[in-house]
Amino acid sequence: MSSPRRRIETDVMKLLMSDYDVKLVNDNMQEFYVRFHGPEGTPFANGVWKIHVELPEQYPYKSPSIGFVNKIFHPNIDELSGSVCLDVINQTWSPMFDMLNIFETFLPQLLRYPNPTDPLNGEAAALMMRDSAGYETKVKDYVQRYATKKALNALAAAKCAKNSKELSAESDEDDDAISCDDDDDISSLSSYGSEDELDMSE
Repeated sequence: MSSPRRRIETDVMKLLMSDYDVKLVNDNMQEFYVRFHGPEGTPFANGVWKIHVELPEQYPYKSPSIGFVNKIFHPNIDELSGSVCLDVINQTWSPMFDMLNIFETFLPQLLRYPNPTDPLNGEAAALMMRDSAGYETKVKDYVQRYATKKALNALAAAKCAKNSKELSAESDEDDDAISCDDDDDISSLSSYGSEDELDMSE
């Protein structure tokens, strides 16, 4: 077994055994989703985001790919793609870091201390610099619209309905053969479709 493969398995197992809700994609340790809560004391508090993670074959010598699936209003996160502009991940990643560092340190620090001078979301950066109160209000609005249990369930239902409609147009099978559980689109929010999987009372 190669060193990168062993490291991938070690780091992902640590994450699976932690308190984070981790969902592997097709039992693949190189692609998974993690439920991430906004840090307390910030306008992102009470929000929960589905983070898509992909580990390259060269991990940990090459940094992981990190993206927010549901929307977030932040200067260093692209609103449409969810990609993260984070130097410590994209440019200065070290093999000394692991996946727990990403969720326990890097992402909380990113939300606590945005850098509007290096933006992926120009609107968020401009608003933060000229009107900090207005920026916090819009962040909280995005949390309520896109990062609550109700919002995520609504997005999951909409995604499910869209995929079912597309499948119906391409298939002669009856509706019972179309299941949202079969959707393996990486942007799918279907794993948050149940009450048990997204408990905001935590």
